[in-house]
Amino acid sequence: MLWAGLVLFYGIVKGFRDVVKKKALTKNTVMEVLFVYTFLTFLFCIPEAPAAFKGFPPKYFFLIAIKSFVIFIAWICSFKALDNIPISLYGVLDLSRILFSTAFGIFVLKEKGSIYSTVGLLLILFGLLFLKIYPEMKKRSDTLGTYKAEKIPPIYVWMVLASCICNAISGCLDKIYMRDINSSQLQFWYMFYLVIFYGMYFVVRRIKISSSVWKNGWIWILSFLFFIADKALFIANSFADSKVIIMTLLKQSACIVSIICGKFIFKEKNIGYKIFCAAIILVGLVISMIGQ
Repeated sequence: MLWAGLVLFYGIVKGFRDVVKKKALTKNTVMEVLFVYTFLTFLFCIPEAPAAFKGFPPKYFFLIAIKSFVIFIAWICSFKALDNIPISLYGVLDLSRILFSTAFGIFVLKEKGSIYSTVGLLLILFGLLFLKIYPEMKKRSDTLGTYKAEKIPPIYVWMVLASCICNAISGCLDKIYMRDINSSQLQFWYMFYLVIFYGMYFVVRRIKISSSVWKNGWIWILSFLFFIADKALFIANSFADSKVIIMTLLKQSACIVSIICGKFIFKEKNIGYKIFCAAIILVGLVISMIGQ
């Protein structure tokens, strides 16, 4: 299944992309990184402009604008959350998007689940709940190696969840849109509208962009990674036999990349605990895959 390989590639690149985001945000503000990152990604799409215009159905000017606005909200939430919580924790919380994507796949796209996918989703839900509840426990025991809670403001957890919901909606729209348009058309117009939305946001909020942001090499890397990953994902969506549920599962390969990089690049603590939570979730993913 070529489409499955493309989605797996997307997931791995996404994991590295989260690391690059974290690095980019150490040098510039969230909104500066977001706008320049979006603008540069759009520049990578410019060579596809001829294909984007050719045979493009007029109604999709409006429909893609809806998708872009959903992602406009999602990115603001995810970037602000990532700027304030450890990348390894963000990576595990981000797995919750599978619940929302599966719901959209079943109820909107009418994709069929199975007993395996049900059991898998229950395990995923347990892993996510354990991740949230366990850090709130008050007990401390150095001899037992009990996890020491990281004090994370709840607002950032809710931002990650809001981002996951928006991304799930976007993924569902991708599958629907790709029935009538090609990957070049979707990617070009999607990024075009994003540049407009962020540009309007900057004008309304009177936000100034520092000249240093253009010298932030991490943003350039981030833009390129986003371009190639989304290209792979859009092509995967064009396959008639591809399923949003399975694609969502494969995307979770990003979690392992985030946790490993959190340990070796950012020297984050409590990695063992986060790997344990991720392991529960990934077991759920494997079980879900068995039934497909």
